[in-house]
Amino acid sequence: MRARLAIALTAAAALTLTACSGGDTDSEGTEGSGEGESIRIGIKFDQPGLGFQDGSDYTGFDVGVATYVAEQLGYSADQIEWVESPSAQRETMLQTGQVDMIFATYSITDERKEVVSFAGPYFVAGQDLLVAADDDSITGPEDLEGKNLCSVTGSTSAQRIKDEYAAGTNLLEQPGYAECVTALVAGSVDAVTTDDIILAGLAAIPANEGQVKVVGNPFSEENYGIGLPQDNEICEDVNAAVEQMFEDGTWEQLLEDNVGASGYVPNADLNPPAVEPCA
Repeated sequence: MRARLAIALTAAAALTLTACSGGDTDSEGTEGSGEGESIRIGIKFDQPGLGFQDGSDYTGFDVGVATYVAEQLGYSADQIEWVESPSAQRETMLQTGQVDMIFATYSITDERKEVVSFAGPYFVAGQDLLVAADDDSITGPEDLEGKNLCSVTGSTSAQRIKDEYAAGTNLLEQPGYAECVTALVAGSVDAVTTDDIILAGLAAIPANEGQVKVVGNPFSEENYGIGLPQDNEICEDVNAAVEQMFEDGTWEQLLEDNVGASGYVPNADLNPPAVEPCA
């Protein structure tokens, strides 16, 4: 393991040095090995239970996984620079060296593999539904016929249900998932839809505990990977760290700590997943 970590440190340092030489002078990255070395990791700042910023604190399952992997590569928690990585900007941020790695509910797809690399996956999510805690009438997307489903501006998840499962679903648009959950608790909508673990993070917020629940019947597969620049030299070391996280119990503990309060149980047939070979 020591040899692997040494290789990872050297490669990670070289990776971030390359990023820093690309003309980005707004943030400091790795400048060779030593006490001043840092690693820039992209996460979401607005996903409770996954990647969430509260002042100077960063919490969530993705944050925990990223911290674990970084530590296996030889970085302490205080050497991590957290960088907000909105979905539409993730590929560009990796390509331009704004971040060294991304942990941000980042689904591995063939299209994305054309421009960035991936390690992992470290979790398999699936589109699911969030409903009122006392609502047993909705067990899947087909049950939304004639019911109100919250749709987030720019998301295709709700429209997919209308197109593929229940044409009579009424879509109510909101700017974000937090607003959707507020509408659900108020009774304005019957369900909210997106990836199950994202819904679990919302359900685990203390204000929502006991009021909403994840249905637990996912109808898609989303392999969350660790985004890396193409032609990187640390993918295998990152995969080794992910596998160790599965084996030593950290993965289960991170899930419990961050979304356990929701009662959500990940799909045991798919989780923890087998990591894919590095390209």
